[in-house]
Amino acid sequence: MSTMLIKNGRVVTAVDDYHADIFVEGETIKIIGKDLDIQADEVIDAAGRLVIPGGIDPHTHMDMPFGGTVSADDFETGTRAAAHGGTTTIIDFAIQSKGRSTFEALDTWHAKAQGKASIDYGFHMIITDLEEERVQEMSRLADDGVTSYKLFMAYPGVLYVDDATIYRAMRKAGEDGTVICMHAENGIVIDEIVKQAQKEGKTEPKWHALTRPTRMEAEGVHRAISIAEVADVPVYIVHLSSADALEQVVLARDRGVHAFAETCPQYLFLDSSYYEKPDFEGAKYVMTPALREKWNQEHLWRGLKFGDLHAISTDHCPFCFKDQKELGRHDFSKIPNGAPGVENRMSLVYNGGVVHNRISLNKFVELTSTNAAKTFGLFPRKGTIAVGSDADIVIFNPDRKETISVNNHVMHHMNVDYNTYEGIEVQGVAETVISRGKVVVRDTVYEGHKGYGKFLKRGLYRGF
Repeated sequence: MSTMLIKNGRVVTAVDDYHADIFVEGETIKIIGKDLDIQADEVIDAAGRLVIPGGIDPHTHMDMPFGGTVSADDFETGTRAAAHGGTTTIIDFAIQSKGRSTFEALDTWHAKAQGKASIDYGFHMIITDLEEERVQEMSRLADDGVTSYKLFMAYPGVLYVDDATIYRAMRKAGEDGTVICMHAENGIVIDEIVKQAQKEGKTEPKWHALTRPTRMEAEGVHRAISIAEVADVPVYIVHLSSADALEQVVLARDRGVHAFAETCPQYLFLDSSYYEKPDFEGAKYVMTPALREKWNQEHLWRGLKFGDLHAISTDHCPFCFKDQKELGRHDFSKIPNGAPGVENRMSLVYNGGVVHNRISLNKFVELTSTNAAKTFGLFPRKGTIAVGSDADIVIFNPDRKETISVNNHVMHHMNVDYNTYEGIEVQGVAETVISRGKVVVRDTVYEGHKGYGKFLKRGLYRGF
């Protein structure tokens, strides 16, 4: 069994901040202490560096079919890029085909990931319909370690489910001790707004944003939380983007509802002005929800600071600009929805949050790792640095500066021909990344291999 000793680092978790050495045996952390005098197969000097838990991105879409194409990163390229950015665990989404078993979907996604992923991964199950005779599948999925489900209020005719289906799934999830994730936008109304824009000849990428008003996100969030409250189930709002929507989460949490929400870097660092870029460049930023007016950003940062926003994911769903986004050149509604980001999350959040004094260092770890582990049944195996936890560890340089660019080989390894955050300078870079005791990135150079990542059977929701 191999051993590793990480020396002289500043260990930071969601609750701790201290200098210590860490001894790793096999895949787990065995000893944490001062000036450890232990022989190890490998010694890593972390002087002047932060030693933090591996990042957990609870919202990615690798190898996902959408809009007549497939997301550009599969589980090989996507997890490699995630590792470069300091993320050692992802939770991706298996998609049930309407009228078919969720187990068929799970088998399909296992086949997509197994033998390809270089870091650990789990699955949420996207439910697209749920007849009474298949409700029991949810319990069986939980037994197999899939303890969260995603439902859509958007994309009528594709992923959308009605309120009865939402309630049926929520009720069962509540009985089982599992979690419902909600894409909360009023897709029925949005589709009508889109049709009107098309009739008026409005085709440019900016109309993707102009046809998805924040009030329709807020309405979806309010409705999702209300149904969850009646069904007595914890609800997790994915990719929350606006102050309007956040207000509904705050009101619910003030009532004591188990309502949680994530946001994403795109909503913290980009805004709707990006849709005005010339030569169809605005298509790069077509994602759902759409980018919002810039003033929303400070509301989201406040939500992160005070705990009303619970985690920062990426909704990583990349489509190449030249070959895929082009599908909607003459009709914004045909632009594949999604953008890359799994690699840049940790640096962006550290720079925008810690360096700019919006959040503490402990909160940074909480938002990028610990809370996702707790919500989705992975803590304390993942999401912290503690004796007995998996040795998912990032040696993070808090002073190193890099400019994010598709041409920067330190910051871009995603299989896509542009970077959403092109030209943004960040301070704070994951230099060495360890997954279950194995170095997968050393001094920003990849040393992992496909197939090392394991499927994670996740536990039930335990509350906070």
